[in-house]
Amino acid sequence: MSRYVNRDRLALLAALVVPLAFAAILVPFRTSLPNTDAALALILVIVAVAANGNRLAGVLAAVSAAVWFDFFLTQPYERFSITSRTNIETTVLLLVIGVAVTELAVWGRREHAAASRRAGYLDGINSAAQAVATGGSPSVLIEQVAGQLTRLLTLRSCRFQYGVAGIGQPARLRQDGSLSVQHRPWDLDAVGFPADTDVELLVESGGLFQGRFLMTPGPGARPTLEQRQLAVALADQVGAALATSRPVDQN
Repeated sequence: MSRYVNRDRLALLAALVVPLAFAAILVPFRTSLPNTDAALALILVIVAVAANGNRLAGVLAAVSAAVWFDFFLTQPYERFSITSRTNIETTVLLLVIGVAVTELAVWGRREHAAASRRAGYLDGINSAAQAVATGGSPSVLIEQVAGQLTRLLTLRSCRFQYGVAGIGQPARLRQDGSLSVQHRPWDLDAVGFPADTDVELLVESGGLFQGRFLMTPGPGARPTLEQRQLAVALADQVGAALATSRPVDQN
């Protein structure tokens, strides 16, 4: 987490300093360099900051670029005023385009992160399925899936119990990824897991009940529907392994 915090801080610093430095570098060429070209160069600076920082850094870079474009590169120079209508329009466009490319950069990073998560989810499913197909030890698979569930759903703990369901009246994560608490629907997307209660995820295969994962959510855990459905899929793999295993494997 600290790595991301430090990166965001550096991006904010760059958003303030880099447009200023770049505009200052262009000062010796301002009489011969068209303002539109200078504005385009500053947009590249904004893109670089937005691509490596967060939304705030990108917007701050856009504002900083517009301010220093006005100060250094439009007449009257070294003053925060613009007399030319064309330069006013260029400055406004610089700001608007800077904010727009920031939003595009944020969207692109979000999609890339989502794609990476999905790839990780598929790896988890594939490894569990391979363990079932090769007839691996169910106890090893259970331990592996418990770890995956802990990371996937942001749990404090996760343990498997053979042939148990409903004991202790925990909340239940259902096959469709929804959550019920005392047999009533719970809006997990809005409020996250309920406090002070465990959550059970039943393990079944072909209608045969095998047991449950009893999970203790971490503070503020609010997994997405996609993550919850993946948790169900992982539990199904355990159910398939237990259904085909020898009874001795369940001890």
